[in-house]
Amino acid sequence: MLAINWTSLHPFTFIMLGIPGLEAAHIWISIPFSLVYLMALLGNCIFLCLIRTDPKLHQPMYLFLSMLSAVDLMLSTSALPKLLSLFWFNDREISFEACLTQMFFIHSLSIMESGFFLAMAFDRYVAICHPLRHSAILTHSVVRGLGLAVAFRGVLLLSPYPFLLRWLPYCRTNVIAHTYCEFMVIVKLACAETRGIRAYGLMVAFFTGGLDFLLIVCSYVLILRAVFRLPSKGARLKTLGTCSSHICVVLLFYFPCFFSFLTHRFGHQIPHHIHVFVANIYLLVPAMMNPIIYGARTKCIRERVIKVLIQ
Repeated sequence: MLAINWTSLHPFTFIMLGIPGLEAAHIWISIPFSLVYLMALLGNCIFLCLIRTDPKLHQPMYLFLSMLSAVDLMLSTSALPKLLSLFWFNDREISFEACLTQMFFIHSLSIMESGFFLAMAFDRYVAICHPLRHSAILTHSVVRGLGLAVAFRGVLLLSPYPFLLRWLPYCRTNVIAHTYCEFMVIVKLACAETRGIRAYGLMVAFFTGGLDFLLIVCSYVLILRAVFRLPSKGARLKTLGTCSSHICVVLLFYFPCFFSFLTHRFGHQIPHHIHVFVANIYLLVPAMMNPIIYGARTKCIRERVIKVLIQ
């Protein structure tokens, strides 16, 4: 009887369904997912090696980019191995503790990624609006401190999540209609009052991703105002070109992120398999595209890659 009560409060395992309604296509869906994951691993590892070995790339923008690449590697690796095990081997079970651990890493790393996008926007703002003071403001110690602050914020704000979820009773079901453990997915399985936990989740989302996005928009408003004051059209285009890569990766990250966040709470009419699919795109595609976009749009990195390939 004690074992039954304990199981009803805290299930030993959760059962993942994958993408509901598309179970028969899991093998086929795994092919593009695995290719995207391999490209993300390859691209981000190349970036980290290039930035580490080339002293010319030890500038604030590239240092923030290396931090972003490290987070992308960890974020995609937090979800993909289990997802591929589910798709290839029908391995649906995940222990309660492992589920909470995966949830913590996915959400905390997502917050870190958002923080690094804000740090890169600040770097672009200083470089364009205060070019003569750029090297004095963004020293290596300041860049290191910003990186540590972003990482600490992600860990600090997400640390309560596993403890809050562990205290909830789960007497409805232990089936997760998803490919990985997500905060709101687990909360919806609880058979207790969760308004306080949901409110905390909303607060964390607003003061991290939401506030970061607003500050990024504000920084680019100031950047655009400074750019259009430049005397020549060529100078304006060249300056905007230095920001284009960052704008692309920011939009690629935040649009699926906001879609996933809003549909969990308000998008009840959206088919569940679309929500799950977008949630996976939000983890995988930015990790793959960030090195490609920066490699194609940043001259210094592009030339370094070409030089390595020729050698």
